[in-house]
Amino acid sequence: MILRFNEFETLTSKSALPGRETEMPTAEYHAVFSTPLKQQRNSTNKTLVFGMGCFWGAEKIFWQIEGVTNTSVGYAGGYTPNPTYEEVCSGRTGHVEVVKVDYDPKKVGTWQILKFFWEGHDPTQGMRQGNDIGTQYRSAVFWASSEQESIVLSTRQTYANALEVADHYSKITTEIAKLEKFYFAEDYHQQYLAKNPNGYCGIGGTGITCPLEIHEKV
Repeated sequence: MILRFNEFETLTSKSALPGRETEMPTAEYHAVFSTPLKQQRNSTNKTLVFGMGCFWGAEKIFWQIEGVTNTSVGYAGGYTPNPTYEEVCSGRTGHVEVVKVDYDPKKVGTWQILKFFWEGHDPTQGMRQGNDIGTQYRSAVFWASSEQESIVLSTRQTYANALEVADHYSKITTEIAKLEKFYFAEDYHQQYLAKNPNGYCGIGGTGITCPLEIHEKV
């Protein structure tokens, strides 16, 4: 069950919006990499999906990282199949605004990707990021393998310890779960800040470093 932020009631698969069977149309090519947005992932590459608040700014963080081979924004973690942006914003789908990150582990480690995640937003704010309020803005990591799950949990503890030392942050509220389904967001959301350099970006971290060098072997 998922707590609906605005009405403080539980959202279930039965009470969620029904969605649709057909995928929402989206961009054909990545606006930064000029590669097919839905390109088949190389068998040696890995994927993580992150919720960090508004997905426009979150995606920009990751497409700038060396070793990241593809990014796209969409929706995950809820019930409604193939939702629209407006449906997700209603709080009645259970989904989070997310960025899907494909990366080459030979060039960038899972722990390094997670360092950008933890430092790139405030994972202690519950159902919000700054002025962006609602269940769709909750902090989340959706993993694809048990190895990734282990690293996510380990790095969360490392960052929790760092925040505790800082002494003015609440506990981490990040949702951590296996990725069940990723739904691509509409065309205009993909690489939004590359197309609109002066567009809104609500991403902001805590300013606390996540000391993940201890994880560099993974």
